[in-house]
Amino acid sequence: MRIDIITCLPRLLDSYFAHSILQRAQQAGHAEVVVHDLRDYTLDKHRRVDDYMFGGGAGMVMQIEPIARCIRALQAERTYDEVIYMTPDGQRLNQQTVNTFSLKQNLIILCGHYKGVDERIRERFITREVSIGDFVLSGGELPAAVLSDAIIRLIPGVLNDETSALTDSFQDDLLAPPVYTRPAEWEGMKVPDILLSGHEAKIDEWRYEQALARTRARRPDLLGE
Repeated sequence: MRIDIITCLPRLLDSYFAHSILQRAQQAGHAEVVVHDLRDYTLDKHRRVDDYMFGGGAGMVMQIEPIARCIRALQAERTYDEVIYMTPDGQRLNQQTVNTFSLKQNLIILCGHYKGVDERIRERFITREVSIGDFVLSGGELPAAVLSDAIIRLIPGVLNDETSALTDSFQDDLLAPPVYTRPAEWEGMKVPDILLSGHEAKIDEWRYEQALARTRARRPDLLGE
């Protein structure tokens, strides 16, 4: 999979993709993340990519031309499955959407900034608009990193144990059950006996019951309750 991220602040993303699972995924050839500096696509001598809003009002708007040049340059090189715009008024990101994205080959992610992008960019180029929550950040770089992380970890071969992702929260509309590791007893607190029993079927049953109870207590909406 290849993910191209368009941003006017590329250095914000440098470290995120240079460590841990995301770094290993790229080194192993499972994923490729390419960050594009939007300022490289402006013809303005000051490298500006924003301007004042028509009609007045506070805040600046990202211009059409640099974004259009960048997207068209990328689309001339390969076919993209989606052009995604990270925006607070987009579709709320969930695991099912991430699962769908993880099956794609090439994605473009556009990071919003200032008051957002000129609406004509959304109308002409964007195929999906995604929000990571009902709040506003300074830009779309962190949301783009969050989305990329969620996608890449699902690609076969990225995680050492590929079944790990299948038991994450939200994969079966349930939250994950409690997990434990050594020591088996700490300050009088013991790991549940069932997890030390070696009885795989009963352990699976216990985990399902715990996941169901946790979901009912914390996110009953996932169960339609």
